[in-house]
Amino acid sequence: MSTALGEKIKAIIEANGPISVTDFFSLCLADPEYGYYRTREPFGRSGDFVTAPEVSQLFGEMIGVFVVHAWQRHGTPAGVRLVEIGPGRGTMMSDMLRVIFRIAPPLFEDMTVHLVETSERLRDIQRETLASHGDKVNWHQGFDEVPPGFALIAANELFDAIPIRQFVRTPAGFRERMVGIDAAGELTFGAGVAGIDSSLLPWPEEDVLPGTVFEVSPARQSVMIAICDRLKAFGGTAVAIDYGHLVSGYGDTLQAVRMHEYDPPLANPGEADLTSHVDFQALAQAAASAGVHLNGMVHQGDFLVGLGILDRAAALGRDREAHTRQIIQAAVDRLAGEGEGRMGELFKVLAVSDPAVDLMPFRSVD
Repeated sequence: MSTALGEKIKAIIEANGPISVTDFFSLCLADPEYGYYRTREPFGRSGDFVTAPEVSQLFGEMIGVFVVHAWQRHGTPAGVRLVEIGPGRGTMMSDMLRVIFRIAPPLFEDMTVHLVETSERLRDIQRETLASHGDKVNWHQGFDEVPPGFALIAANELFDAIPIRQFVRTPAGFRERMVGIDAAGELTFGAGVAGIDSSLLPWPEEDVLPGTVFEVSPARQSVMIAICDRLKAFGGTAVAIDYGHLVSGYGDTLQAVRMHEYDPPLANPGEADLTSHVDFQALAQAAASAGVHLNGMVHQGDFLVGLGILDRAAALGRDREAHTRQIIQAAVDRLAGEGEGRMGELFKVLAVSDPAVDLMPFRSVD
C-alpha cells in the first residue's frame, strides 16, 4: 500500500530512472503537494516526534542563558538580532525570551527577534506561541533576509532535516546510493554510477566491507558556511544542537520516524519524518574554512549541566508537590542524562563565534 507521494516518486523514477537519496529526502520533506512538512504536524506528543523544547521549558531556558552569556562576552553590543533557524512551534524561542527578559532586561528591550521559517503553517503556530511579544518578532523565508547587524543565532534540530548524499561500497568502489523500483513495483535502494572523491572518505575504501554506506551533506556544509559568513560580516555567535557524531565515519543513519516509531525509510514517503545523523566534524571543518572561531563541540548533557540546568530544575521544583518535582527530574534526565539512547549523549552542541570569545561551557582553546 503506497502513499500519494510514493506513487508520485515511482512515476518520476519510471519516467527518468532512479533518483538519488538526496532527491528522495528532499521530496519526502518538501514536495509542495505531499511533502511531510507541508502536510503534517510533526511536533509534540500528537505528532511524530518530540523535540527537546517540547520535553521541558528548561531546554529553551538554558539556550537563553547561553545567548545572554555570549552577548556579555561579546561586550554587550546594541542592536542584537536574535535569530532562530527552523523554530518548530516557537516553544524554544518563547522559553529563551522569558529567561532573557528576566536576567538581561537591557538586551531584551533593545534586541529584535528573527525566525527563519519556510512553512506557512508553522509560522501560524509560532505567531500564536509568541503573540505576547508583539512586533518584536519578525519572520523570514530565508536566512539571507535577516537584517544586517550583530547576531546571536540558534538552530535546534535544523541540520538533521537537510538532505544528505549516500555512497555505498561496491566491488567497483563507492557509488552513489539511488532509489529505484524493484520487480514487485516497490521502492528499493540500489547503486548508481557516480563515485566520490576518495579524499572525502574517513579512511581508505580498501579497508571497508562491501555494502558499507558513507554519508556526506554538501547542503549542510553550505548552510553552516552561510551562518559563519554572516558572523564574519557583522559579528556574533551561533549555536547548533542536533543528534549526530563528533567524528566522521562510515554508516547508514538515514531514518524515518512515524507516530513516535521508527519506520523503514522507503515505506511511507511523505507520511514519515526523514532525518539522518549530523556529522559535526564536517560542520566544524566548514566553520574553520569560513574563518570563524570554533568554541567547541560537546554532548548536549554536558552543555546543559554546564549552563546550570540542575540548579534551575531545583529552583523550579522548590515548594512544589512531589509529583511535579518528579516530572521536572524526569525531563532533566531525558534532556541531559548520559547513556545509550539518552538525548544528553545522542545530541551534540557546536558553537562558533566571530570575533573569537571564550564561552562556557566550552573549554577555552588557545
